[in-house]
Amino acid sequence: MIDGYALVILLAAAVGFIIFATAKVNLHAFLTLLLAAYGTGVLAGIDPQEVATLVTDGFGGVLGYIGIVILAGTIIGVVLERSGAAIVIAESILDLIGEKHTPEVMAITGSLVSIPVFCDSGYIILSGLSRSLAERSNRSLATLSVALAGGLYVTHVFVPPTPGPIAAAGILGADVGLVMLAGIVVSVPVTLVAAKWASYVASRFHIDPEPEVTMSDIKAEYGRLPSRGQAFAPLLVPIILISLGSIAAYPSADDPAFVAGTLQSWLLFIGDPAVALLFGAFLSFTIVPSFSDDIIDEWVSDGLTNAAVILAVTGAGGAFGSVLGALPLEDFIGNTFSGLGIGLLAAFIIAAALKTALGSSTVAILTTSSLIAPLLGSLGLASQWGAVFAVLAIGAGSMTVSHANDSYFWIITEFSDMETATAYQAWTLATLALGIVSIVWIVILRNIVQMVA
Repeated sequence: MIDGYALVILLAAAVGFIIFATAKVNLHAFLTLLLAAYGTGVLAGIDPQEVATLVTDGFGGVLGYIGIVILAGTIIGVVLERSGAAIVIAESILDLIGEKHTPEVMAITGSLVSIPVFCDSGYIILSGLSRSLAERSNRSLATLSVALAGGLYVTHVFVPPTPGPIAAAGILGADVGLVMLAGIVVSVPVTLVAAKWASYVASRFHIDPEPEVTMSDIKAEYGRLPSRGQAFAPLLVPIILISLGSIAAYPSADDPAFVAGTLQSWLLFIGDPAVALLFGAFLSFTIVPSFSDDIIDEWVSDGLTNAAVILAVTGAGGAFGSVLGALPLEDFIGNTFSGLGIGLLAAFIIAAALKTALGSSTVAILTTSSLIAPLLGSLGLASQWGAVFAVLAIGAGSMTVSHANDSYFWIITEFSDMETATAYQAWTLATLALGIVSIVWIVILRNIVQMVA
């Protein structure tokens, strides 16, 4: 088996292949990652039969850990979208914060909706609301569009069950509950930064909202809207359950300061991410306009269909990571970079480079996680909290930066009437600012956790 600098060259070639195949050849990320996994293993000198085993084990291992979570999360997302619950969430936040702070309203709404819904879909769902509020508050559409896009983007890369962070947690072996809690802590200030950027930078570009529909039209489109409690429950209840499970697991079963025995067992059960998200999925059925077999079967089927691609790419990322884990990378990295303390920054920089080159945040997260997984010890991230912050650092890099090779970039420009040059200034630079703010905040939080622990 090759090692040393020859192995690093092979690794760089594998990354180059991933970038070329996805960005230039337009080969699907699922096939690209699998080819990279098989090719890297064989060229590194691993026995071909072992390579095949590593790929299948890595694929199944990651999906076994997070597959149900992804499936349940997509079902919740479909129900929130089609029932109009996302509109109810936006109106609730608007009533709470007030129309004077519409950028904050749109950013916070986006951050909540994007937890189970892909940011692309979330933007399309809420774009009509953005136009309506821009007209009512006499603001440029660019302001509210960037605020909405930023809020959606932040939780998309930081908070499970969004596929990117949940996949990274699976590949790196991080506790999903801790990733969710830490991701929320990171997301709150970064979401507010997105709103402030929209207010002070994007607002310089005037775009007439020209709403095609009013708020009444939006409500009419969805028919009977769910109550506020019904709209928020599928989002908040799983988060609360997972939080309770994470608390019950700390610091140990025999610590008298925390629950133990039967109560702890039940809290760990209901706080398991798969159980919590399944509970949220069934809870979401209470907000469908009419509880009919056709609606339930169609919406659930569409959710499962949407999840299929996510599961395929996530599993392929796990397969690639499994092969990399069998290579003697850790010793080389440890001897070369030991003591430099660049673990989180290395994860951030690699993810940012891949995001900029590939355009897809999810593929950047999967690829970086696979590269970083066997190196956690060498990068000083082998602890449980180290893996959690590695997931977040990769997430921060995966939104740095969004530009013309990112489908989300074009969705924002199309649905907000932005010129491309305007989008580069109002949105692309925003993602650069959000990425830098995020990694700085993540490093600060990790230092605080290390001092407290």
